[in-house]
Amino acid sequence: MLEDLTTAASVPAPWPAGYPQGYAVVDVETTGLARDDRIISAAVYRLDARGEVEDHWYTTVNPRRDPGPVWIHGLTSDVLADAPLFEEVAEEFAARLADRVLVAHNAVFDWQMIAREYARARREAPVRQRLCTIALAKELALPLPNHKLESLAAHFGVVQQRAHHALDDARVLAEAFRPSLRAAAAGGVRLPLHECRPLTEWADRPAAQIGRQAGGAPGGGYGSYRPSSWRPSRKRPVCPHPNPGRYEDGKPLKQGMRVAFSGDTSVERELLEDRAAEAGLHVATSLSRLTSLLVTNDPDSGTSKVVKARQFGTPVVDEAAFGQLLRDVAPADE
Repeated sequence: MLEDLTTAASVPAPWPAGYPQGYAVVDVETTGLARDDRIISAAVYRLDARGEVEDHWYTTVNPRRDPGPVWIHGLTSDVLADAPLFEEVAEEFAARLADRVLVAHNAVFDWQMIAREYARARREAPVRQRLCTIALAKELALPLPNHKLESLAAHFGVVQQRAHHALDDARVLAEAFRPSLRAAAAGGVRLPLHECRPLTEWADRPAAQIGRQAGGAPGGGYGSYRPSSWRPSRKRPVCPHPNPGRYEDGKPLKQGMRVAFSGDTSVERELLEDRAAEAGLHVATSLSRLTSLLVTNDPDSGTSKVVKARQFGTPVVDEAAFGQLLRDVAPADE
């Protein structure tokens, strides 16, 4: 598509008239990936039409529940105890997003988490369009080994200082987005913009019920909302990486690890499996002694996979922890 993106980005060219007039580069850290998980920190870099930084903003957020995988994001309950509630930062957050395209790495995730927080606060996020930097990298045919943020950053020579810290992740993304945007403009590439529609899943529910179900009440639990959709499994390409063995607690997942799923998941099962496969993991339909990890939200259930995991000593994590681990999968030993 573009033979030399670096050269293309530096060639003066008329700016496309149809491109947006401003962007809000966003990163949120959360208690997990489920519908009832909460934002615990958020950062926004506001950029002008050509990708130049105008300002930035960061806040922690008290989720009024367990903060989730602290070993990933580093935000403990003690750290978040005095942080503002989302409804207390909603107005300022909205001011940073207003009249701009929301830009994020895996933008559908950040958008859905933000939209749900605003829905719980009975407000509407002022976002009409989003742009995913993974999709933009594909449009530009960037020669990336994978679609992780660190790979995009390395391609453009951007140094990451604190991975999984919302402010630094947003900074890194903003610095990587600028040359991507310029390359797209110079090459006449269509920006992969998607419509953002207001979330309505809690619109008709009493406020108290929203708090309970979303984990929003003081001391609230994880909630019990589950999507009702179901899709049959489909065959995926064979994982190209060798199995490096079992997952070890406290260490990252490694490409080639065999991952099995059991029981209900808040994020659609097929989407979880797609994410795992895209990260270089082997999605297993059954559990054996070779399985590296079992993902289940109910480790005390009597499903065959859980029973075998106990017999074989297979490591087990829940969906939220697995979602965080997917953000930093180590390359295969090849």
